[in-house]
Amino acid sequence: MERWLCALLAALTLFFACGALAEEDWSLVELIDGDEEELWTSVTEEEPEAPVNPAREDLIDRIIALGRQLYEQADGKAQRAHYSGDIYVCKNFTVYLFRKNRDDFRMAAYPQTQLVIPNNLPSEKCRPYYYGYCWEDIPAEKGNPFYAAAQFVYDTSLSKAENEALARAFMQQVKRGDYFQMSANYEWGVGAHSAIMIEDYNPATDTVCWMDSNMKGKKINGTRYGYVQFDEEKEIDWWVAAFCQKKRGATLYRLRDDLIYAEGAER
Repeated sequence: MERWLCALLAALTLFFACGALAEEDWSLVELIDGDEEELWTSVTEEEPEAPVNPAREDLIDRIIALGRQLYEQADGKAQRAHYSGDIYVCKNFTVYLFRKNRDDFRMAAYPQTQLVIPNNLPSEKCRPYYYGYCWEDIPAEKGNPFYAAAQFVYDTSLSKAENEALARAFMQQVKRGDYFQMSANYEWGVGAHSAIMIEDYNPATDTVCWMDSNMKGKKINGTRYGYVQFDEEKEIDWWVAAFCQKKRGATLYRLRDDLIYAEGAER
């Protein structure tokens, strides 16, 4: 009788256990050393990774490699960043890196159209915000391979803490190859600044890595000179403090996924 009762209780236990586990995907583990108890383990289905576009990755690699090359050539010395044609002005630097590498690439949707990078949106069109937080809206059919992946602008209807939370969430979306544009008031300057992110946001360190020019600089005999930076790293709270202010903001611009090699391009 006791043996029959034990068997019944075991069967009921297994029945209810299986019912509780029915909502998940479970797989049976092989019995170890003749154990009479069946062992179960949960199988977690991972999200499939988005397929890597080799042309897009190649363009990003080339942009970052050229940025590193210019950083090494500067050798820690400030470069002239005063006149509109100087490539070491912050926006000019990021544009130069793009233009020097764009000719081998096209968008699949517009394979005959040369790629372009938009200018910053003019001051009068930025109002009520300060100049520098975003670019002109150039359509893809005219060659713009970027799209605004994320944007933050200070919302005066929210508290400072609420704005900071939104700004942090914005910075956590940083991906390698993103072009970063902000209007800021930070330790080295006030106004528009451009940079290129060279790594994904790192949640373990709460940081982002980037390259740029003229974030830091100095004047010599009235002429502005800026320093080239590469593989710089700061916690995202540093960035939040820079642009999370009234009338300021920032935008992350990301290359489209349909980039292809231009006909006859070097690969």
